[in-house]
Amino acid sequence: MTTTARALCPAPEPGGGLRGRLTGRPATGLALALAVGLCLGLTVGPAAPASAAAAPAGPGEIPGASVAAATDRPSGRGTDQAARAARPVRTALARWSREKRWRSGERRGVVVRGGSIRIGDPVGVRRFDDPHSSAKARRYAYGRWVSPFVRPGFGFREMIPSWSARSRNGTWLQPEVRIRTRSGRLGDWDVLGHWQGRINGLHDATLGSQQDDVAGVSVDTVKTHSAAKAWQLRLTLYRRAGTARSPVVSSVSGVASTPPPSRHRVSAPGRARGTVLGVRRYSQMIHKGHYPQWGGGGEAWCSPTSMAMVLASWGRGPTRKQYAWVKSSHGNPQVDHAARMTYDHRYRGTGNWAFTAAYAGTRGLDAFVTRLRSLRAAERYIDARIPLVLSIAFGPGELDGAPIGSSNGHLLVLRGFTKSGRPIVNDPAAPRNRSVRRVYSRAQLERAWITSTAGTAYVARPARVSLPRQR
Repeated sequence: MTTTARALCPAPEPGGGLRGRLTGRPATGLALALAVGLCLGLTVGPAAPASAAAAPAGPGEIPGASVAAATDRPSGRGTDQAARAARPVRTALARWSREKRWRSGERRGVVVRGGSIRIGDPVGVRRFDDPHSSAKARRYAYGRWVSPFVRPGFGFREMIPSWSARSRNGTWLQPEVRIRTRSGRLGDWDVLGHWQGRINGLHDATLGSQQDDVAGVSVDTVKTHSAAKAWQLRLTLYRRAGTARSPVVSSVSGVASTPPPSRHRVSAPGRARGTVLGVRRYSQMIHKGHYPQWGGGGEAWCSPTSMAMVLASWGRGPTRKQYAWVKSSHGNPQVDHAARMTYDHRYRGTGNWAFTAAYAGTRGLDAFVTRLRSLRAAERYIDARIPLVLSIAFGPGELDGAPIGSSNGHLLVLRGFTKSGRPIVNDPAAPRNRSVRRVYSRAQLERAWITSTAGTAYVARPARVSLPRQR
């Protein structure tokens, strides 16, 4: 398909529903510069067809942990498309972060300890050659954890996994997802990336589209070819053969949803009116030209800048020693650190939703990607004193007061609401730190969020801070 650039876009964003997406091979040279500077969207590798076998419903199926909204998107048979497009998004979040939940999954070569999983006695050895490194291939021992099938209770079309983990040198993990259709057909395991979350060692990277006749991967999002019934998640934990180290996974999550609607009815203000959270202000634009090898430089760093603000608000940003490599002339070196740590070497950008949440996990927070059906749902997090990072897109005239005229993919921090219910945000696209705080129209921001990414948000907070009750 073709696309038209609207204006400067701070961060072309992966995942579902954004306008102006491109498909094809990874961009290089001029194509990459255009993708970053002119918002021409993500690039996806060539399809790798594979067979998918039919299978009966598996044992141990569980419902999703939360289901939002009251109606499903219909199949389309004999219905008006305009009416379908206006139906609210449905979401269902499932999480594993406690011993009892971890034990509900199948464990092969991993053990549950202290509310986390790690390698116990490995069940196999794999030779792995990092495609983004000149280093020779190495042998890794591994163990696996496999979730029960999760049934959200509606026909979903998209699913986003995320995880919080810490690795040591020579260890890494590989998350995979497979989909079961309503007819019982079971898709292949689709790999969402190779992830270590460290500056040195394995290069964090996604793998491409991996299309079969059930689903495919769009960077960080599994997209089904028709309404699906259930999903299952598999984590493989690796350590260099002959060593005793292991990655430690403290939580893993998955959110399934219907696609973004083309229209959205604005929610009424709720319990968080008048609540404003203290969140550090960082501008991505003062990093323009910094380290262009990581996604094009600061003008494309809205995702890591937003997460850096959240980390700072919890006192979990990197230490001076950890960002000592950043040039002394750079303001907010925490942002440069976040960009380097969230960079996806295949996608060639810093906007991978799961990698950004995982970065917060390396800083000691419990972090995950979710989808919320409205700002009313987001208010529950603000009321619980948890700021959110929202993924939005908007055209000219669609977000009054924004520091940029339009964007095909942008992220910002939701930090509170005025007494009348208008959202208060930290928008990293502002030219200076002092102008990052903005107050937007509730209707405009909510539409820019729900109709572009189906309400995608990053949640990151210390485990001691309770999450709001899921509805």
